[in-house]
Formats: sequence, structure tokens, C-alpha cells
Amino acid sequence: MTNASLLWEKRLFLGYVGACALLVSAIIAFAMPKDYESTARIMPPDQASSGAAMLAAIAGHSLGSLGSLAGSLLGSKTSSALFIDLLHSRTIGDHLIDRFDLQRIYHKHYRIDTIKYLAHRTVITEDKKSGIISITFTDTDRQRAHDVTQAYLEELNSKITHSNTSSARREREFIEKRLISVQTDLLDAEKALSQFSSVNTTLDIKEQTHAMVDAAAKLQAELIVAQSEVESLKEVYGDQNIRVRAAQARIAGLQRELSKMSGSSDPLIETSEGSPVNSNIYPSIRQLPRLAVPYANLYRRVRIQETVFELLSQQYEMSRIEEAKDTPVVSIVDPPLVAEKKSFPPRLLVIVVFTLFSILAASVLVIALHLWTRMSSIDPRKVLIRRIAMDMRVWVRGLFTLRGPL
Repeated sequence: MTNASLLWEKRLFLGYVGACALLVSAIIAFAMPKDYESTARIMPPDQASSGAAMLAAIAGHSLGSLGSLAGSLLGSKTSSALFIDLLHSRTIGDHLIDRFDLQRIYHKHYRIDTIKYLAHRTVITEDKKSGIISITFTDTDRQRAHDVTQAYLEELNSKITHSNTSSARREREFIEKRLISVQTDLLDAEKALSQFSSVNTTLDIKEQTHAMVDAAAKLQAELIVAQSEVESLKEVYGDQNIRVRAAQARIAGLQRELSKMSGSSDPLIETSEGSPVNSNIYPSIRQLPRLAVPYANLYRRVRIQETVFELLSQQYEMSRIEEAKDTPVVSIVDPPLVAEKKSFPPRLLVIVVFTLFSILAASVLVIALHLWTRMSSIDPRKVLIRRIAMDMRVWVRGLFTLRGPL
């Protein structure tokens, strides 16, 4: 007899098993608690820190190629991973447990078990292409599922806003201190440059050098012309002529001016403090190379302090704006809704699967019993199975004997 024929003969038994399984599975399916899902979708900002972005913009505007390097070092990155980690954090979980009294609702004796159960009920996923984060919470109460999902958004927004405000305040306070320090350094640098320029009569070393060289060249040319004129006048009028003496006096004056300009004779005068100061209005050509290095250092120091002060002033205004902002940092794409339909259990699927499994198990049992009855009593397999069953009965009987009466 084939297995199909055997099962057909036992069709009434299999039908009875199927009916019982259908009834039991229906009772189980309808007795299982309903689960409701509430989903919210959020879009994190493209940049993790707007303050870093503003600083990069300032640096790029003021420092050119160096600003580009600063912008790359302060470059933006997606904050989706940060948001997901915060949503999974113990802090937000504790707030939700206290807010909705979940430890009592879920009948958990330990708080850590409530945290684990809350995490098990929460599914947080990220769309890699768009960066949108989905938060799904499942609960047996549809309203509580909606409220907990909404609370996730509120706690995340509160955490990020508080963190941004705190960091902006700390940044603003730090920049205020740096501004005071840099302003003092700038005043000291400007004072040092002013004193150096006043003592040495330096305005712009480069331009002064060009002007002094041009003036010396003109004086040298005039001196050569005057000397030629004197020689001509001597031949015509003699050495004692008044025109010759006037030309000689003019030559002497040109030579003195040229000597002063070249620095071969630097008359000094004593100041009220007792320090010698050059009596010339401007430094001589010989002094200009010596003054160029200290002047350049002082001028460079002033320019650096001015640049730093300008950057810090701009960043200070940005930090004040950032601190004053009170806009949410979490952009909600889809707010959570109260679920209209249950998400679990799939009752029809449970009934069909349980019924089919019961009929299949009954069919296997029928075939196994048929094969057992047809098997010879001296078959080694049958002997082995009987021996195992006998040993199991002895073991169970001995177990109950050791335990004694209840």
C-alpha cells in the first residue's frame, strides 16, 4: 500500500486533526496581543556643525588659499550616524522610561531589562542614498506607540539643541577672551611700530629707499654740473670773482646735503631722556638697510594681529548668532501617526501555517505507525527502539521515585 493510499484511508482522522488544529490556531491567533507601529522620518542637517561651516566660510573669505585648507580641515560630514547613536543612547532611553512609566507597563523588575525591551521594540534605519532616518516603535497600545515615537523626536531635538547651545556659548566665551588678548597684543604691536617709526623717522622703508636714491642721484647730478660751471667761471673771471665764490658755496651746500643723505656724517643730538637721536629729518641711505629688518618684523607683527583680530571679530558675531538661534535642528519629514491597523499578528497566516503543520505532522505519524506495525519483531531497528523506550521509562520512573511525593 502506498503512502497516498494510506493517507486516503486515514482521511477522516486527518480531517479531524485539521479541524482541531484550525480551531486551536484560530483561538491562539485571536488571543495573541495586537501590535501597532508608528513611524516617523527625519532628515538630519547636511553638516554636523554649522559653527565649523561658518568658520570655514570666514577663513576662506579672508585667507584665500589658506582658507581653502581650513575649510577642508573643518569640512562637513553627515550627522546621520550621530543622530542614530543618540536615539540608541541610554540617556534618551531613560527619559522615555520615566516619561511613560514603561517599567511598570512592561512588567520588568530591572531597569536594564526595560532598556533592552525598549530597544527591541524600536527600529531605527537610515536610507543610505537620501540620508533620511526612519524611527519605528511597536507597542500593544496604538496611542502609546504614537506618543513614544513622538517622544523620540522631542528628546533627540532637545539633546541636539542643548548641545549646540552649550557649544555655541562656550565658543562665544572663548572668543571673547581671545579678542581681549588679541586686542592687547595689537595695541602693543602698533605702539612698538609707532615708537620705532618716530625714533627713526621711518614711514615706509621701501618707498623711502626709492625716494632717497632718486634724491641722491639728482644731488649728484647737480653737483657735477656745478663743479663744471665753477671750472668754467674760474677760467673766465679768476678765483676771487663773486660769481665763482657763489658757485663754490653752492657746491659746498650740495656736498653737505649729499653727505647727510648718504650717512657719511650723522650729527646726533641729545634728547631729554639722554639718548642720542639723529638730527636729520629722515634716515640716511646707509641707515635704511639696517632699519629694514626691524621695521619689517614690527610691521608684520601688526598685520598678523590685525588679521587675527578681524577673523575673531567675525567669528564672534557668528557665534553670537548661533547662540541666539532657537530653531529645531531636526527636520521632520513625516511625523508619527496613530496606527489604524495592527502590524502583528498576521492571524490568517498563523491559522493556515498551524493547520497545515498539524495535518503534515499527523500524516507523518500515520505513515510512521503503519511502517512500525509492518516491521518484523526481530528487526534490529525495532528492537533498538523498544530498548530505548524501555530505558527511558525506567529513567523517568527512577526520577520520580527520587523526588518523592509532592
